[in-house]
Amino acid sequence: MNGLSFGELCCLFCCPPFPGRIAAKLAFLPPDPTYNLTPIDESKAKYLLSFNERAEWPYSEREKENVEGFFTRTSRGNKLSCIYVRCSSNAKYTVLFSHGNAVDLGQMSSFYLGLGLRINCNIFSYDYSGYGMSTGKPSEKNLYADIDAAWHSLRTRFGVSPENIILYGQSIGTVPTVDLAARYEVGAVILHSPLMSGMRVAFPNTKRTWFFDVFPSIDKVSKIGSPVLVIHGTEDEVIDFSHGLSIYEKCPKAVEPLWVEGAGHNDVELYNQYLDRLKKFISVELNN
Repeated sequence: MNGLSFGELCCLFCCPPFPGRIAAKLAFLPPDPTYNLTPIDESKAKYLLSFNERAEWPYSEREKENVEGFFTRTSRGNKLSCIYVRCSSNAKYTVLFSHGNAVDLGQMSSFYLGLGLRINCNIFSYDYSGYGMSTGKPSEKNLYADIDAAWHSLRTRFGVSPENIILYGQSIGTVPTVDLAARYEVGAVILHSPLMSGMRVAFPNTKRTWFFDVFPSIDKVSKIGSPVLVIHGTEDEVIDFSHGLSIYEKCPKAVEPLWVEGAGHNDVELYNQYLDRLKKFISVELNN
């Protein structure tokens, strides 16, 4: 019945898990912060961004000048850490990047700079509540409030129009990305190793969305009106490839996906076809 065994059904109905506990168990592993944001003056309008050794910043101080860090406030009262990476003076698009689990902005900054230079896009990103320098605790509700705050900061602080924003979600980052994309029309959406829902990760045979499920992206993607590129490794050991395939099939404006043969959950970016597909999507398909 619905893909679950009799024993699993009994467990679910007799003692259903709390959504917050599912979310915490499946998704949230914030690392110790790898960076710091120190206010430059009393107005706290500008901050000095510094990395520690675990951030593994391979560039010089001059390149770091292209990374602007600041805080914004979410609707749930958390202080959200954000960065804007200026990669190109003639970039048409800015990527609003929602990163994966167990990393923070310090660890992702060098990747953002390298990615933006190669695909000719600026990159805007943020740390989820409880990650990096962001306050609060990670939760599903906070994820949605976090990306809302990031979206409005990108729109108001940097004046980027919705049609020039590409939402990029990786792993757990696909959850807030799908939620936002289902509510706003944007330039495009990239879903990298997406999950259908929390229960479907924990119980792979789940065929429906239960009332206590979390991260129900599979029920939201049909509302996305923007072009969607889905990327997934065929040997993903964390979020099975079937999740990416199902998400792709539900997207009304999905473009040709990128299924990376032999790739796992954390190495898709190492394959040549990853950058090739992103460049084609952004430079050719979106312009057509």
